[in-house]
Amino acid sequence: MVLEGLAEPDLPLFSVADYVVFSLMICVSAGIGIYYAFSGGGQKTTKEFLLADRQMHVIPVAMSLMASFMSAITVLGTPAEVYTHGTMFWMFWVTYIFMIVISAHLYMPVFFNLGVTSAYEYLERRFSVVVRRLGCATFILQMTIYMGICLYAPALALEEVTGVNLWGAVLTLGIVCTFYTTIGGMKAVMWTDTFQVCVMCMGFLAVIIQGSINAGGFGEVWSRNLEGERLTFFVFNPDPRIRHSTWSVLIGGGFMWTAVFGVNQAQVQRYLSCKNLRKAQTALYLNVPGLFVIVSLASLCGLVMYALNKDCDPVTAEYLKTSDQLMPYTVMMLLSWLPGLPGLFVSAVFAGALSTMSSGLNSLAAVTLEDFIKPFKKDLSESQYTNISKVLVAFYGALMILLAWASSFMGAVLQAALGMFGMVGGPLLGVFSLGIFFPWANTAGAVVGIICGFLMTFWVGIGAQIYKPIVPRPPVTIAGCPLANHTISGVSNVTSTAASMVTDLFETTSVEDLVASAGERPAVAEFYNISYLWYGVIAVIVVVTVGLIVSFVTGPQDPAELDPRLITPFFDTACCCCPGGCRHTLRCGVRHDDRDVWTQKEKEENEKEMKRRESLRIARKESLKMARKESLKNKKEDGDVEKVELKDKDANVETPTIDNKDSAA
Repeated sequence: MVLEGLAEPDLPLFSVADYVVFSLMICVSAGIGIYYAFSGGGQKTTKEFLLADRQMHVIPVAMSLMASFMSAITVLGTPAEVYTHGTMFWMFWVTYIFMIVISAHLYMPVFFNLGVTSAYEYLERRFSVVVRRLGCATFILQMTIYMGICLYAPALALEEVTGVNLWGAVLTLGIVCTFYTTIGGMKAVMWTDTFQVCVMCMGFLAVIIQGSINAGGFGEVWSRNLEGERLTFFVFNPDPRIRHSTWSVLIGGGFMWTAVFGVNQAQVQRYLSCKNLRKAQTALYLNVPGLFVIVSLASLCGLVMYALNKDCDPVTAEYLKTSDQLMPYTVMMLLSWLPGLPGLFVSAVFAGALSTMSSGLNSLAAVTLEDFIKPFKKDLSESQYTNISKVLVAFYGALMILLAWASSFMGAVLQAALGMFGMVGGPLLGVFSLGIFFPWANTAGAVVGIICGFLMTFWVGIGAQIYKPIVPRPPVTIAGCPLANHTISGVSNVTSTAASMVTDLFETTSVEDLVASAGERPAVAEFYNISYLWYGVIAVIVVVTVGLIVSFVTGPQDPAELDPRLITPFFDTACCCCPGGCRHTLRCGVRHDDRDVWTQKEKEENEKEMKRRESLRIARKESLKMARKESLKNKKEDGDVEKVELKDKDANVETPTIDNKDSAA
């Protein structure tokens, strides 16, 4: 239903060629999984299934790191963000540089040198099993909700515009993703991610090239966006209530993305699949140009969309329900002249969804196995652990589809769920940072700190749902929309008030509505206006501050007694040119020179544990062998007895028969 007085748009639907292109993308993804299920002897160990045997090349690892959270939400949401709010989001590429340097040199070495499979194993070694379980459970909740949304949101956006069946798409993608992740393991996930990133880029390029041609060249696209107040690259106002300012993007965005690339299991598991630390760091550094390309292509799509719709905003005209449908709407209007091109774009959208979901499924299986099953089932064989991992992938795949179905009943809660993803990452980054950078922190400090961090971010986040943040937006118009039978007056320069479940992490309210209801907003509502990008900063500050206070009150950890591999040598890295004595003082008592001693000690303990397990396995095997022999012996004895009884029985039967014959004679 369009705005009264406007003509209905003539929107093409999917053609057979589009379905063929989309099906090819699905088949290639499934084919990669089948290939790695049988190549190299198959996925027979957990090390191979979950970590690709720690033998992955740099390029697929880099592509997979880039694809894991560059999902369908990026393909649909970033162009709509630029269309609606301008190009400040584009400046995240600067944030990515700082984030990757920090992740590669401060967080990655800790996980890599410990040789963990689950990032949350660090929390047990540094603090206690309680902190490990808390972090792991939080990640599982966070990732399952996010995957459900990543599966449902793009299918919902595309259904309205392209005519693609919603639940057909959800079930197809969910089943295919679960299938190739279950049988192909980490290798299949990484190589499908590589293929899917290429598909995403091709989809973006198709929109940019054809859109620029239709608009009269990219110079005209740039000019129209300049007139429409979309080109904003620097906002130095320090007000934290500004949704995207230079400071919130660089600082707040840095914390948010460090929580993803630095400590998130899905990313940690990927760079742990490299042969050594140097290759893992190289893979992460390759994300600098990769992420720049992705965010630039997505932002350019947003500029092209505005240039094509600057005189007729489809959301204000009510052609579309939400702004996350802007991208597929533009694609169908722009590319439907050539059958197959809309299918390429839809493939790009769902390729983004598949890359996120497969990464999530594999990481969920890893943390569940390492953090919840292995501690209680220590004596199973590698093949049994591998089979359990595959069952876990299938289980989480089914749960993902179920949550996608549940998302259809959430409505506006989808915005809150996406915001929850950001709110959870901050406290987890805080507790990891507390352990990695502050050797005095103890278990009590970690537990109280992370709980306080969650309380703070959820308080602000839920408050922002009740009192919508003030988000001024550049003007849009419907003056150029085709009219029906009569003219609308006063349709120009209408401010868009549509909310998007993909673009806006929280539903926003226009300035006009806020001015009208200003008297109804309490003073505390101003606190809820803070940009969502600052949530991670607030969480880390709260977790670290509270954690250190509680640690010193309850008795701080002695740095000299800690395994030095659990603490990052920050000053050794940051002050590499300082004299050795100065660096030694800045280590705060941590014995970093004893790293090799602790590594050797752990190696010896692991060898003892392996010998213990091997002896238990041999003892169990011998026990089963003896039991089998005893069983065979008993069966043999029983068989001999049965034979004797059978002979006696035959003898008793035959004797009377002979007697009867004699009597007859």
